[in-house]
Formats: sequence, C-alpha cells, structure tokens
Amino acid sequence: MKSVIIPVDFSDTSLNAARYVALMLADHADAKVVLYHNYDHDSDRDIAISYLESLKAELVKKGDAKVEYELEKGGNLVENIDRLAHTMRFTLIAMGITGRSTIGQTLIGSNTLKLVDNTIYPVLIIPPNAKFEGLKNVAFASDFEDVTASTPEIFLSSVLEIFNPKLHIVNVNSEHYVALTDHYQQGKAKLKEMFAKYDTEFYFIGMSDFFEAIDNFTKDYNIDIMITVPRHHSNAKKLFNSSHTKRLAYHSHIPILAAHQ
Repeated sequence: MKSVIIPVDFSDTSLNAARYVALMLADHADAKVVLYHNYDHDSDRDIAISYLESLKAELVKKGDAKVEYELEKGGNLVENIDRLAHTMRFTLIAMGITGRSTIGQTLIGSNTLKLVDNTIYPVLIIPPNAKFEGLKNVAFASDFEDVTASTPEIFLSSVLEIFNPKLHIVNVNSEHYVALTDHYQQGKAKLKEMFAKYDTEFYFIGMSDFFEAIDNFTKDYNIDIMITVPRHHSNAKKLFNSSHTKRLAYHSHIPILAAHQ
C-alpha cells in the first residue's frame, strides 16, 4: 500500500495541500492518506481531533477511501515528521509552502524546505494556489551527470505506474548547440533504457538562466509536476539552495517533487 503523510496546521496552505493530494489519489484503492498534526498544549488536543475528523470526512468525499490521522505533542516538527515517515514507511510526504514574508508564513509552510534538506523521503511541495487537474505530464530535471546513480529510478517508475503520465526529461545548459556531445548522448541512452516502458521525451535547452528556462518549459508543455533531485550536485539542487531557487520554490505555479537519489 502506498502511504502519504500530510502535515496540517489547519492553515489554508496545509488544507490546500491535503485537498490536492486527496484528488490526486482519488480512485487509487491501494493508497492511504495520513494527516499529521503537531500541537503544543493538552488543551489543544480535543479541538485538533475535531478539525481532523472534519478534514478526514471531506477527503473521503473527494475519493480517498483510506484516511487516517496522527497527533503528536511537542518536539521539533521536521524531526517528528521524518521519524514518523520512517516508522510507518511512508511513500511520500506532501506539504504546502507559503510566502517568505512574516505575514504569509505558517508553521507547515515555513518548514517545508527544511524537511527537504533533512529527510530521505520524497517531498511533494504544493504551492498555495495549486489545484489538481490531472497528472498527464511529469517533468524530470537532470544534469546528466552519472545518471545511473543520481536518478531515483524506482520512485520515478512508481509514479509513472500509478498515473501513467508522459515523462519529459529536461536538461538546461548554455553550452548546448546544434548537436549533443557524446556525454549527453550516453546519458540520454541510459535514461531511455531506464524508462523504456514509458512514454518519454528528452529536451536539451541552451540557456544560461536555468530557472527561467524551467519556468518557461513547465508552461509551454503543460507540466503538472516537476521532479528534482535536491541532494545531487546539479542544476536541480539549486532549486533548494540559492536565492534564485527559493524564488522558484516559493512562487512555482505547479508542485515540485523532491525525490532523493
């Protein structure tokens, strides 16, 4: 069974993430959603349970037959989620993200990128206004360096098997000219073999601005989710390490899936 944990603090950001995932997993009988809430005081527990029961009922109506919830008092939120994911062997962690301003921050949203840096589990980062409208096109950003070791093949294949989308493998490099070098041809051949069972296309974009190129690409090809490998030394890693990346992570119009190698 595929299990997804969704931390919620009952902010609009976290509720939108829960609703997005509920629609994404609707009609998938082998999937389970677990809502996670972290509270500070004993007096908060009863009202939290009431809210969780209400959210659970809403998600069930959206198509999720299996919805559970977990509550935990105190501790470090990021460490708590990572430990729970390990204990319950979750397939995926899904979290919303909020703006960088103090006013826009929520407990969940402000900890999303921290979790990406501190867990081995895939994290689906869901923008505050993202609405699930199907999963037909998935993009994977690769730098084509040691593709065998750096590509999360098992996880990518599991996503492709569940949703059967088209896989768009994209590389951005200002040195791309008319013809690909042997290095990129070899990487392409390995990835093509790796995902031979699926409908896959390759794109090599000759631009110096990685983030502008990716932003244009996701719009031009109607990409529903962008997959990156944040722990690998690559352009994709910049999505979580530079100020330019944070801008993209905070303002992306589509979810970003950080799948560790």
